[in-house]
Amino acid sequence: MTSPTERTPPRRPQQQRKQVLLRLDPLVYEALARWAGDELRSANAQIEFLLRRALGEAGRLPGGAGPIPRRGRPPVSGDPES
Repeated sequence: MTSPTERTPPRRPQQQRKQVLLRLDPLVYEALARWAGDELRSANAQIEFLLRRALGEAGRLPGGAGPIPRRGRPPVSGDPES
């Protein structure tokens, strides 16, 4: 029988997030910001979500790309719903 630590894959080391300057038409940005607000995301998180979805659909998302980091307060330990 294996221990729980042997079953979990090794985690990638935390990498610095890449900063990118993006120029958008103001009307496109406003539409994106409204869409992000509807889905309770920041405009930045919405852009990353859409880029990852497009890369995945095109078969170009790297296998080593981790999930989008969760933002906000971490769950309380001992919480029965976490």
